[in-house]
Amino acid sequence: MAAEEIKEKGSNFIREIVKQDISSGKIKQVVTRFPPEPNGYLHIGHAKAITIDFGLAKEFGGKCHLRFDDTNPSREEQEYVDSIQEDIRWLGWDWGDNLFYASNYFDKLCEWAVHLIQKGKAYVCDLTPDEVREHRGTLTEPGRNCCFRNRSAEENLDLFTRMKNGEFPDGSRTLRAKIDMAHPNINMRDPVLYRILRATHHRTGDKWCIYPTYDYAHGQSDAIEGITHSICTLEFEAHRPLYDWFVENLPVEHKPHQYEFARLNINYTVLSKRKLLTLVTKGFVSGWDDPRMPTLAGFRRRGFTPSAIRNFCESVGVAKANSTVDLAFLEECLRDDLNKKASRRMAVLKPLKLVIENYPDGKSEELEVSNNPEDPSYGTRMVRFSKVLYIDREDFSPDPPPKFFRLAPGREVRLRNAYYVTCTGFKTGDNGEVVEVTGRIDEATRGGSSPDGRSPKVTIHWVSAADSVEAEVRLYDRLFVKENPDQNEEGKDFLDHLNPDSLVVLKNCKLERSLEGAKPVDIFQFERVGYFAVDRDSSENALVFNRAVTLKDTWAKLKNKK
Repeated sequence: MAAEEIKEKGSNFIREIVKQDISSGKIKQVVTRFPPEPNGYLHIGHAKAITIDFGLAKEFGGKCHLRFDDTNPSREEQEYVDSIQEDIRWLGWDWGDNLFYASNYFDKLCEWAVHLIQKGKAYVCDLTPDEVREHRGTLTEPGRNCCFRNRSAEENLDLFTRMKNGEFPDGSRTLRAKIDMAHPNINMRDPVLYRILRATHHRTGDKWCIYPTYDYAHGQSDAIEGITHSICTLEFEAHRPLYDWFVENLPVEHKPHQYEFARLNINYTVLSKRKLLTLVTKGFVSGWDDPRMPTLAGFRRRGFTPSAIRNFCESVGVAKANSTVDLAFLEECLRDDLNKKASRRMAVLKPLKLVIENYPDGKSEELEVSNNPEDPSYGTRMVRFSKVLYIDREDFSPDPPPKFFRLAPGREVRLRNAYYVTCTGFKTGDNGEVVEVTGRIDEATRGGSSPDGRSPKVTIHWVSAADSVEAEVRLYDRLFVKENPDQNEEGKDFLDHLNPDSLVVLKNCKLERSLEGAKPVDIFQFERVGYFAVDRDSSENALVFNRAVTLKDTWAKLKNKK
């Protein structure tokens, strides 16, 4: 799905279902939930789910629960719980008093497991995990009944109690629902409800040595909390019959219903938690909040705004069929947002000295410039001009190629908000590289306009050498060079498609003095360059900026060239 194909306001079939449920009197108050597993950081795909869950509750005057489905202590950590809450708040949503955990319901879930055993609808199975998979069958072949399937309720209850009391080794037994091993839906072929796992839980400690599976805990948690619309991504559609089976066969007061929507897929990106964890643990990125990561923490550190991400999620819409969104559209949402909000500053990332020959030594002057032409309320600032300036190395060529209209010998350009300048010469170092450019300004063009009406084709930015601050600038780009890094290729995996130029670090960049006190994560537009955010690695004496996004879609140009 390309940027031009996405409408201003995305469609939402779930919204229509909610409207109908309210108008028909089926429900009185909308109650949704966002149910993350605390085994990783939230990514941009979760932002879409958050926008749907919290957005619907807000639109219809209901409430949205934040519930951690913490049923696998071997992979869950308090760090993830804290980061998830921080990310949701950063996006602008609040769950109020409605913070819950599946672990809140472990006692009740265990009681309900006993209920299923007593009703002859669950049994203890001694098969190994490999044997369970072997018995399950395939999409085209039915499964085979387990030899332990016909144990009596009394024997199953005794074994389950002993499982709970820690009498058996990890993985030696499971509790399974007794449904139908020939069911066309594999999820209904006697799924596991409990497994033995000795792992310290981040909330319950060592109280439990058996833990419920996600499929068992998830729907029952919805039922306990009175969720009216249990909204999941499309991969859970095949799990819905099991979700309904549990609701129908357990003594729950509330019977929720599950609705599925297409998950968010973005090109040049992977959103699998397993793959994101691999990137972190193997050191391909600096952490979950590396600005190249599609995590919300990474986007925040890079310089993305909550409103840009919310606008992106709302514009993409809620569909029933999977599709892939162009990453360029997310970047365009950020540009649109920052164009209105970001103050302008001048920064020279690859400095080249420009000496103004006809400007007196020791003289300087202050020029008033706009902080944001899109919004006069941002006011103005004063920028110092002096004899020695820095311009970007890419803005000068000693032997300009065709269609190069920037500074060159004998050529005049405009110094932004300052003067017209004409290049009079340049100096080179021992290796032949240009190290200094000389020029003369037209004093009648102060402020950047000429009384005779002439206008250079190009305006370049600059920074006064005497009034600049140094910074490290990190140029972040797409983490993968392939549009679909997940696509299987013989002998390759997603790590083979990493972009070697996803991070370029520039040292000794020259910035105007007004940026000296910038704090993480202040965001600015570096004029003619892009949007940049102050990184948390900055200190009082060492500024570090991350490029959030370029001013234009450079990848579109690259595609066209190819």
